[in-house]
Amino acid sequence: MEKDFLARGSSGNVVDIMNVEEFRKYLKGRGYDQDTGDSFVKGVDNAQGYFGDRPIKEVDVDGFKEYVAHLLETGENTEDNLVGLARYVYFSDMKAQWIYFAAILGGREVFPSIEERLEKLTDKETAERIFSNIDVPRLGEGPGLYPAATKQLMDQLQKELPNHIWKRVLAGNHHRMPLERFAKHKKWLEEAGSVDAWLKQMHDKAVEELDEHQRENKIWYEQVITPEVVEYVRGNQEVLSGIRKGDWIYNSKFPYSPKAYLEETDPDERRYLMCHCVLAREAVKSGAPDIPMEWCYCSAGYGKLRYDVAFGEDTEVEVLESVFSGSDKCRFRIKIPEKFR
Repeated sequence: MEKDFLARGSSGNVVDIMNVEEFRKYLKGRGYDQDTGDSFVKGVDNAQGYFGDRPIKEVDVDGFKEYVAHLLETGENTEDNLVGLARYVYFSDMKAQWIYFAAILGGREVFPSIEERLEKLTDKETAERIFSNIDVPRLGEGPGLYPAATKQLMDQLQKELPNHIWKRVLAGNHHRMPLERFAKHKKWLEEAGSVDAWLKQMHDKAVEELDEHQRENKIWYEQVITPEVVEYVRGNQEVLSGIRKGDWIYNSKFPYSPKAYLEETDPDERRYLMCHCVLAREAVKSGAPDIPMEWCYCSAGYGKLRYDVAFGEDTEVEVLESVFSGSDKCRFRIKIPEKFR
């Protein structure tokens, strides 16, 4: 019976065949090629080797923190070992453990992406000069180390470049999201026939999706969805959609920890629970370093992607308020291209 369900991985560890094959299918569905899938499976196998007879599905957050510390100490904190394991944790529906991995890995692509966009909008020499003054944390290091690097980056950008350039540098697709993911918005806008109708449709579909996740007890990205969270979004079309006022669409960020955010009464803690940015949010809690609100043009760049795709052009965006301006909301506005007004 054991031979039907169990096999030994490359390191000699027992691996569940059914889970491995299902995990490979999941990775393929996420767009990973076979070589990357093999590397991620090997990363999971390496973790199982560290935990020994303790199945990965039984490892709590503290156990994973210990393992990540081991990888950092041994220099084995590679994409395959860390991202592969994080994907397996998500695939296995380990909610608290996934939130931990999202926190330590969520910003790993942002600094390299900003450097690439900086070089494109200026030149290689400028990009190298700016990033030579930034102490970027190693892959897997805790989010507490990132705010200092973020402050260094903002200081360098504002010192070296005009406002309109560094804002454009920050307002890019720095999480490298496939634009195909937002293709439905272009279709919805065409079907709706107007910006206002499209925004209403977008909001209705977002509420429907959240309600489904709440009823089925599924993690929505890194968030646990409760009935109160669904009603919070249902009552404010700016959240996960937008409201048109004149030539602009006003949009408010969905909280990082929505359940706790809605229950919290302390203003500073609410600001922390609102913030998604792994590169800066710990500064909200500690009060240092002083991250300028303009850093949130990076968040605005992500938030406007659906509008860019729907309108077929790079839209203008402004940061109106954020947790780094003392607000417990992050709010933006996106300019509607003239042909859609």
